[in-house]
Amino acid sequence: MKFNYVIVVFLIAAVFSLSGCTEPLTSNPQPQSYSTAPLNGAHHMADYIRNEPAVKNVQPWKNSYGDGLVFETKHYKVYTTLLEPLMLRQLPAFLESAYQAYQSQLPKPLSSGRPLEVYLFDTRSQWEHFTHGIAGKDAKVYLQIQRGAYVRNGIVVAYNIGRKQTFSVIGHEGWHQFNQRLFVYRLPSWLDEGIATLFETCRYSKGQFHFEPSRNMMRLGSLKKTLSKKQMIPLRNLIVLNPGQVLNIHAKNDAVIAFYAQNYALVRFLREHNYGIRLRKYHAMLLGGANGTWPLQNSFASIAADRTQPLTVGWNTQISPALFTHYIEPDIDALEAEYQNFCKKIVYHVRLK
Repeated sequence: MKFNYVIVVFLIAAVFSLSGCTEPLTSNPQPQSYSTAPLNGAHHMADYIRNEPAVKNVQPWKNSYGDGLVFETKHYKVYTTLLEPLMLRQLPAFLESAYQAYQSQLPKPLSSGRPLEVYLFDTRSQWEHFTHGIAGKDAKVYLQIQRGAYVRNGIVVAYNIGRKQTFSVIGHEGWHQFNQRLFVYRLPSWLDEGIATLFETCRYSKGQFHFEPSRNMMRLGSLKKTLSKKQMIPLRNLIVLNPGQVLNIHAKNDAVIAFYAQNYALVRFLREHNYGIRLRKYHAMLLGGANGTWPLQNSFASIAADRTQPLTVGWNTQISPALFTHYIEPDIDALEAEYQNFCKKIVYHVRLK
């Protein structure tokens, strides 16, 4: 059974990634031309953010969607029609903080080469207009997103849904973009989505954003609810699922939310449990994906490395347990009690309304 993992996974991730921050592909979009002429508020806002520490270059962006800016930071190139002063001023620092947080998942940093691209629109109508252009016949899938963002062709595409929520979905989707661009192998669903949830909640202080997974109350609340209803997915099953499968099987969003919450908890478990006893193994698994050194059969390695091929349910089902047993624990079932106890521990303080 074929399953278009890229489209559906990012669709569902975007819908539910709303925790927030406190203080061969042929449809690539063509960057619009720059203009040095004033574009109403855009010219003024370019001057407003020009001296922000993270901004290397900023100019008005001439496009068909609305007044906008294009600016560059050390690792990003951003096209935006969002000219709200606070969000615009903080966006460069948020992206660079997120980039450093993505790198921190690995034992050593990766080289990014060309900048990562982000398109952030002020309104949903502008976002929809752009989506029709970049996605073509697939646009109808992305347009089902109610409030969120997606990644396509290595580009993050978002629109303003409020400061906290917008930064939350960009943080989540930015991880997908990061590993799509810099990793040799694509990640199994549980690992990719679990790590992405670590960047949904953050705190702003002294010009930088600090990501705080332990304060992600949406994921913690979902986990608490799943535990209280005794609906936890066993680890052996969890690591072979993707959110599209969960939605097809259960036909309700609660199951998908629970799936994300458990993956959030699983990644935290591997990083934090028992003073990080499995952190080295976790790092080794990620580094193997980044460098293309996973012990895979040639046919599986080819699929893992070729991002133009759609993922299949079969690939995810076979690769996930193989990697987990190789890097983390040969007996997956032996971890079940430890994992469940960790889940109970991290939600102990959470009170459901």
